[in-house]
Amino acid sequence: MTQGVLKAVADALEQGEEAALVTIVSARGSTPQRVGAKMLVFADGRTIGTIGGGCYEHDAFWKAREALRTRRPQLVHYELTDDFAEETGLVCGGQMDVFIEPLEPAPRLYIVGAGHVGQQLGRFAQSAGFRIHVVDDREKFANRERFPGADQIAVDSIPDWLATADLPVTAYVVIVTRGHRHDLDALRMLSQRALRYLGLIGSRAKVKRIVDALLAEGMPPDVFERIHAPIGFDIGAVTPEEIAISIVAELIAAKYGKLELPHIAAASKRWQKLDQIARTAALPHPLTTVD
Repeated sequence: MTQGVLKAVADALEQGEEAALVTIVSARGSTPQRVGAKMLVFADGRTIGTIGGGCYEHDAFWKAREALRTRRPQLVHYELTDDFAEETGLVCGGQMDVFIEPLEPAPRLYIVGAGHVGQQLGRFAQSAGFRIHVVDDREKFANRERFPGADQIAVDSIPDWLATADLPVTAYVVIVTRGHRHDLDALRMLSQRALRYLGLIGSRAKVKRIVDALLAEGMPPDVFERIHAPIGFDIGAVTPEEIAISIVAELIAAKYGKLELPHIAAASKRWQKLDQIARTAALPHPLTTVD
């Protein structure tokens, strides 16, 4: 049974699927399973293996689902002589400790745009442990020579490729195309997808123009609460290499849950306030010259 669970762990990590591994790490007295018994819990509720059944396994299952959400391991103690165990007749007279560990595969980074920043982003992000996927409609940019370590390089129309791409919910996506129209097309296709991280490169003015265009098309405003733009920590970056490093730093922060409110969500409150002031004073919009 343990071998089957471990194979499932390996398969999940290879396929980029999140799961939580539940393992009995300590057992005293009479218990339904021995130390080392394992159960793998997937985000969609599937399980492989068992730690003995009953209501305590049910409790561990839900704690595993919670660990997937928080990405934090935990050690849980169970008394098999209390009312908790008695509910299903598992009064074995023993105790056990269960370790619940969320397993995260190497994060997949989808780089939309294979220009100079995209190339450097692939280089540094791979060194930081990300698996790289690249899409661009220009073969002279999206190729093995420029992205030697990429898992996938797609040469295709960006919106067409994104329309059919099966992106996992754990994916990180960075839009770094060569122009506003391509950025708009990409963000339109991605903005309502469930993703771990979605970011757009560009100035504040450019980001606002794209957001305004999508709002005019009927995009729900709450969609933008999940989008990071402009991307990259403010380190004064100028060159493609420096910009890529600033973006990778932000991706790492997102990976470990260290990012606060996405840039658009934070900035939109300031935009709304400035817009309200402008309307009240009958002045030109204050953001028309901001870049």
